[in-house]
Amino acid sequence: MQHTLPESSSDHPDLVSPVFLRMHAVVRITGLGRSTIYRLIATQRFPNPVRLGPRAVAWRRSEIDQWSEARPIATH
Repeated sequence: MQHTLPESSSDHPDLVSPVFLRMHAVVRITGLGRSTIYRLIATQRFPNPVRLGPRAVAWRRSEIDQWSEARPIATH
């Protein structure tokens, strides 16, 4: 029986968690719609995006994770 070492995430760059998330990823992760995200930003209840370029913004993954962890757990 041959033993192999587990592959590291560096062997698969697509498995590395991104530092910045674009809108489509934020929508998928949070389950919120674009307009809801921007409404929450306007009321300072969601992390602000950072500018990546003249026409590109993204959110820090760490801030989205913190926001998500702070959400209350739904109970019946």
